[in-house]
Amino acid sequence: MTPYTRYQELMENPMEDRAAGAVMGALIGDAMGLGCHWYYDLSELRKDCGAWISDYTTPRADRYHGGMEAGQLSQSGLILVMLLESVVKNGDYVEEDFTKRLDEELFPHIDGNPASGPGGYTSQSIREAYRRRVLQKKSWKETGGHADTTEAAERCIVLAARYAKNPRDVAVHVSSNCVLTQGDEAIVAMTTAYNCVLAMLVSGEKLTPEISGKLMKLVQKGELPFHSVVKGDFLPPRPGDPDPPLAGKFSSPDALLTPHYAAMAAIDPGIRIDPAWKASIVYGMPCAIYHQLPAAYYLASRFQDDFESAVLHAINGGGQNMSRAMLTGALVGAQVGLSGIPARFVDGLENGSKLMDLSVKLGKLAAQGA
Repeated sequence: MTPYTRYQELMENPMEDRAAGAVMGALIGDAMGLGCHWYYDLSELRKDCGAWISDYTTPRADRYHGGMEAGQLSQSGLILVMLLESVVKNGDYVEEDFTKRLDEELFPHIDGNPASGPGGYTSQSIREAYRRRVLQKKSWKETGGHADTTEAAERCIVLAARYAKNPRDVAVHVSSNCVLTQGDEAIVAMTTAYNCVLAMLVSGEKLTPEISGKLMKLVQKGELPFHSVVKGDFLPPRPGDPDPPLAGKFSSPDALLTPHYAAMAAIDPGIRIDPAWKASIVYGMPCAIYHQLPAAYYLASRFQDDFESAVLHAINGGGQNMSRAMLTGALVGAQVGLSGIPARFVDGLENGSKLMDLSVKLGKLAAQGA
C-alpha cells in the first residue's frame, strides 16, 4: 500500500500528487541521511551502517547528529517544514512570516557553533545568518553569507512546488528566499535553476535531456531571469542583435543546462555508473552545490520512476549524502507523485502523517496556481 491510498481525492488532480510527492520526497531523503551523514570513508560507512542502507538509521553517539533517533529530521528538514507551514498557513510565500519563524523558532535554540541546535548540527549558511542577524543585529536583507552549499535549494523545494504553474514566480520567490542565507550570485543562480527544474517536474515533465531546452525557451521569452545571447537550439547571435540587458538577471543560463548533461549520462549506453551510488564519486562527495546537483539530476533521471532506488543510491554514496538524497528525493517524488512513494518511508518518518497532511495541502495550493 502507498501513502496515496490515504488521500484518494488527489486522484482528481495529478499535480497535487506530484507537488506533495516533491515535498515528502525531500523530507524522506533528509531523514534517511540522518544516521549515516558525512562518511567520506566508504569502508567506514559500510562498517558502521552495513553493506547497503535501506531504511532510516540511528546515528552513532560520536557521529554527526549523535543523540537523535532514526526517522527524525535534520535541521535542514526542520527549516523546510517551517517554510512549508508558513506557505500553507498564508496560501503564498510571505517572507516576513517565514523570517519571523526563523527568529522565534530557530535562532533562540542555536549558538553559532556547528555541533549544536535542532537536528543535531547547524550548517555554515545558517550559522552565518545567525551571527549576522542575532549577534550583529543586521536586517534580513543583510544576512546572506558566502557558503556554497545547498541549504537554500533544499528549503525552496516548497516554493518550487507551490508556484510550479508559473516559472517566473518560482524564480522570483526562490532567489529572494535564497539570499536570506546565501549571498554568492552563482550559488543563487544554481539554487534557482534547480528549483525551476523541479517546478517543471511538478508540472508534469520528466527529467530527460529535453528539459534544459524547455527551460531555455522560457529564458528566451523572458520568463526566467538568466542572461543568454544564443537563440533557440543554441544558435549564435546574428550581426546587429543587441546584447540582452543584464539588470536583474543571472550572468548565464548554464545552471539550467546541467540537467541535460546529467540526463544524457543516465541514458547513454556508452556511459555506465554501476552501481549507481558511485555517482557520488563521479560528481563528488563534498557539500558544495556544484557537486550535489549533477549527482541528484543523474539519479533522478536514471530512476525517474523508482523513488526507492533513487533515494537509496543517493544515501549509499556517502559524503554529503543527506543533501544528495533530499534533492534527489524531491526530483523523483515530483515525477512519481506521493502515490509512487512506498508507504514504509512515510510510516518510518517522525510525524509522517502530519508532514503528509501539510504536503497535501501544499499540493492543493499548487494545483490552484497563483
